[in-house]
Amino acid sequence: MKTRLTLILAALMVSVNLSFAQQDEECMNNLQIFSEFAKKKNYNDAYQPWMAVRTKCPKFNRAIYQYGERILDDKIQNSNGAEKVAFINDLLLLWDQSLEYYPQYYKKGKVYGDKAQLMYDYKKELKLDNETVYKAFDKAYTEDKDNFDNPKGLYTYFSVMVDLFDEKKRAVQEMFDKYDDLNDKVETEVIKYSGLLNPLVEKEEAGKTLTDKEPSYKKSYESYLNAYDQISSGMERKLGDRANCEVLIPLYERDFEQYKTDDVWLKRSVNRMYAKECTDDPLYIKLVKAYDAAAPSSDTKVFVADLLMKDGKESEAFKYLEQAYSLETDPIKKANRAVKIGITLKNKGRYAQARTYLENSLRLNPSNGRPHLLIASMYASSANSCGDTNFNKRAVFWLAAQEAEKAGRLDPTLRGLSEQSKTSYEAKAPSKSEIFQEGNSGETINISCWIGRSIKVPNV
Repeated sequence: MKTRLTLILAALMVSVNLSFAQQDEECMNNLQIFSEFAKKKNYNDAYQPWMAVRTKCPKFNRAIYQYGERILDDKIQNSNGAEKVAFINDLLLLWDQSLEYYPQYYKKGKVYGDKAQLMYDYKKELKLDNETVYKAFDKAYTEDKDNFDNPKGLYTYFSVMVDLFDEKKRAVQEMFDKYDDLNDKVETEVIKYSGLLNPLVEKEEAGKTLTDKEPSYKKSYESYLNAYDQISSGMERKLGDRANCEVLIPLYERDFEQYKTDDVWLKRSVNRMYAKECTDDPLYIKLVKAYDAAAPSSDTKVFVADLLMKDGKESEAFKYLEQAYSLETDPIKKANRAVKIGITLKNKGRYAQARTYLENSLRLNPSNGRPHLLIASMYASSANSCGDTNFNKRAVFWLAAQEAEKAGRLDPTLRGLSEQSKTSYEAKAPSKSEIFQEGNSGETINISCWIGRSIKVPNV
């Protein structure tokens, strides 16, 4: 009896193993078939074998989810009506399954963000309201903010918040808070990608050759920085007049007593008032003083300096600006601080000091080309006063053009403006005929005054 039972169990084990082996073989065959079709972008023929593997062996291979997204996206693009809705819902399900079966490869922030974006893109087809879509984005942000970093998703998240405000389903302070939250997130991402890009920029500027993979990395980092720059300006446009002085001043007046020691609230209030040019109102002064008292920092010193400038106390103001720069420790933030100080000095006509801060910024964050454009504009503004002859004065525009060209070479977000500025400056420089008449082709001109640089006359 015991021997018979053992034989029966052995037979069952063989049967089970054979069943799994057959299943594995079937799934492997279908995996190979749909993979080959998908690689050739023949998603229609890939669909059936892909569905067979996904249904029978959902944990069989990560390719089910990598190619599955493309297959379903193709189905969505090439279908209509109820069939289209079914494919959209199936893609939402696929993303959930990717997290369930391969959590080591898929992050909640990215998956939830992609789901929310798809829900927004097909809001009409899915019959969804803004509240439902917003909650989907909010899930990505609150559950895994670090990995919710898609620029388009971040912008859409804020855009839906503004739509809810317009529908009177969100308070104005909630909208401002979300704007500030996402601005902070964007700043974090810009710092991250600038830190990755800068060594590659410095390597190229030093005349060294990038490795085989580094050009693609560089292009990717530049693309992300360009996207984050666009969504920052896009969020500001979306906010628009919903954050004008008529809205901000009564709001912050109402809440001041409650939050007058809350450094986060004060920082955001001061930043918003400053950005919307509400700085002439007495409330702004009250906010700045409270912010500096609650949490003295690099930021607060800049705002105090701004107040001193308004009172005509420039010398005292510049001391605060120097403190603001020295207090900042993060290289990218310090570079940004140097730019703001440089702009303040530039606006006051202190070009030499402004250039020092702008050049410091370039050393800290060489992939940000904006300082080059600012330096170029100061050179151009000084052309009439830097030079002993008309020719030498106009030669300053060559220097300005060179500086403007650097901006576009280093910073892809500024290529259009860089080329436009360069062309404008070159048009104001001496022409080929004037160089010929002057007889100084190829010579070096030393530019005097605060500029203290030299420029080579183009060969003609």
